[in-house]
Amino acid sequence: MNSGGVIGLGGIGGGVAQCLERSGQLAAIYDVRAEAADNVPGAPAMSATPRELAAASDCVLIAVLNGDQTIAVLDGPDGVLAANKSGQTVILLSTISMTDLAAAQKHCAAAGVTLIDCGVTNGPKSGENGLICMAGGSDEELAAAKPIFDGFAGSVIHMGGPGSGMAAKIARNTTYFGCMRAGYEGAVIARNYGVELEQLREALSGDPNAGGGLEGALAMMVRPDPEGNEQETGIRQYFMGLMVKDLEVAIEEAAKFGARLPMVELIRDNALSTSGLEHPNGQPLES
Repeated sequence: MNSGGVIGLGGIGGGVAQCLERSGQLAAIYDVRAEAADNVPGAPAMSATPRELAAASDCVLIAVLNGDQTIAVLDGPDGVLAANKSGQTVILLSTISMTDLAAAQKHCAAAGVTLIDCGVTNGPKSGENGLICMAGGSDEELAAAKPIFDGFAGSVIHMGGPGSGMAAKIARNTTYFGCMRAGYEGAVIARNYGVELEQLREALSGDPNAGGGLEGALAMMVRPDPEGNEQETGIRQYFMGLMVKDLEVAIEEAAKFGARLPMVELIRDNALSTSGLEHPNGQPLES
């Protein structure tokens, strides 16, 4: 398994395609936006359909937004599975619900295609072989896909059998966005007392085993002020959209076990402030 085709050329998929292009493994690219090809200099001409991409590739890597888009690129007469390449491997890099993952697994199994669910993090480094991959699948499936992972990933953590990679990503997102909310609320105290956030971030750093390693919680708070800054506002709105999507997946999964996630609900319901788009000095007390 030496060649990969990438579907979805956004922040994650575009970076993965860049890495595979550098390693000589990029067989094909596809995105519904023709201009997305500009994100991957030197790439082959964009495939007309996911089916055409799959026909040209040993492995298909899917990096679309959600579960509906995942099923759409897999299924149907122009989908990946219509290429009829039994034995092919699909690596799913998108974060979707476990229900949608089960549907994708069913479609792939019926076509004789292996699906490796692979949650990823460290997205800003995706084009620098920096992705941290949380992969779910058998030992044999991960071993067969190793040449492709070597072409784009920084590290691959084998979380367990099928489904475990996606479950790990949902769990990680729950923890990560909780830290972002903690960073916002800590910044409220700091700002109101004139404490510089960069100084606070330094104070949060250090040995995780001794209470440090928390500086990442201030990642959104130390960014440029979005007020009057269209580009920064757009970045924060994009972050918020992904955050809400991922938190709703976490809420959905917990409900399957009869559990609520009150912290996650709070973050979702206060997404604007968590993203630094309102109330930098604190959300007002309700009258």
